[in-house]
Amino acid sequence: MLYGIAAATAALLCTAVLAAVLRLPALRAGILDRRRQRRLPLLGGLAVVVVTCLVAGMGEWTRVAPLGDGVEELLVAAAAVAGLGLVADVWRLRTRVLVAGTVVAAACVVPYDETGLPGGVLAVGWIVLATLAFKGLDHADGLAGTVGVVTAFGAGVCAAAEVMDGLAVLLSVVAAALTGFLMHNWHPARIGLGACGSLFTGFVLSSAVVFTRAGYDIGPSAAVVFCLGAVAVADALLVVLARGLARRPLLRRGPDHLAHRLRRLGLTPQGSVVLLGAGSFSSVLVGVLVHTGWTGERAVLWVAGGVLLAVVVLLLIPVPQGRRPPSTQVSGHLRVRNG
Repeated sequence: MLYGIAAATAALLCTAVLAAVLRLPALRAGILDRRRQRRLPLLGGLAVVVVTCLVAGMGEWTRVAPLGDGVEELLVAAAAVAGLGLVADVWRLRTRVLVAGTVVAAACVVPYDETGLPGGVLAVGWIVLATLAFKGLDHADGLAGTVGVVTAFGAGVCAAAEVMDGLAVLLSVVAAALTGFLMHNWHPARIGLGACGSLFTGFVLSSAVVFTRAGYDIGPSAAVVFCLGAVAVADALLVVLARGLARRPLLRRGPDHLAHRLRRLGLTPQGSVVLLGAGSFSSVLVGVLVHTGWTGERAVLWVAGGVLLAVVVLLLIPVPQGRRPPSTQVSGHLRVRNG
């Protein structure tokens, strides 16, 4: 318990410091978010990954807080996925490369002896979809970090209920690292999470949920998994439906995510993140209560109904069609195009 508190505190402070240190090198190297009009460096996610791996690895190395069976492999696989994300941030990678890498990493961490082969295949599919959906949440200042903190705490409670102490410590470290990152990512953000941090966080959280539900029936497990990832699922569903109805390419970026549409309703950037964070807290709370047996599985229907209602309502909000004329910013030899 005391080590968990110390580890979380160290992760929070170290991430806050490292994110601030990495901001200038990212600006000078041109590692920027090309979706935005302003120059937003993207190495904040690297700070989250490095600090999480160091703090969790120190507990494993000293045997003060062993990660437990499979959790060390989970952390290594998540770091590998983060490496792919870092390459995508710096040089760009095709989406299919990120998907293939995430599939391989997920296939290496699923506990097939507890899930069985059919359940393991479903678990791999969930990890991949949830990881990519979480990456999609990184479209607004503070959103991915806020949802990540809430989800990490919820998954940590589920892990603690299963007496998976090492996994619970890892999730507390992830939550603390994201909190330290949020000190620089709250609107107006000074540094971004990027594919490196968003893929890492999504992979750790989705894999952790699979670990905590391994051995349970698929139906109840699917209910808990859905609740813990409801906001990311809602965002992904909204984007897929919106782009499908508009006959636009699914992978083409556009201002049609959750926070974008809430902004068009008149909410401030901070207000939209707070609202979505509250929604994430509500759905995660239901998932934790179902997992621990404090409430029945029917409570999940309220979460599903809320997700569908939100998607339908936000789908009716018009968004700009097509891409905005690109603007160009020049800094020395750097030329960044936003579109």
